[in-house]
Amino acid sequence: MAWLVGYPREKINWHPAVNYDKCVKCGMCMNCGRKVYDWNEEGPVASRPLQCVVGCTTCANLCMGEAISFPDIKELREVYKKEKIWSKVKRQLEKEGTIKSEKQGCC
Repeated sequence: MAWLVGYPREKINWHPAVNYDKCVKCGMCMNCGRKVYDWNEEGPVASRPLQCVVGCTTCANLCMGEAISFPDIKELREVYKKEKIWSKVKRQLEKEGTIKSEKQGCC
């Protein structure tokens, strides 16, 4: 998927943090499709934070104990703005045929 279009993932501050004081060990986070978490005695550990899809917060949204948090979305949006990632993503999606170019017209 065209989330970063060549921008280095390691430069993006986007990964989950677990507050073990709130964690009820429900295991919901272990459903992560990107396998970001491992499980230990304390509960979930974000062992592979760079595997996290940039912008995704599903684990935090479904966490029973509300123990998972992410960096402020405003910081992420500033990187996208500064690095012109939005326009690069759009061009990539047009190139792939996922969305139609405004130049192509609709019909």
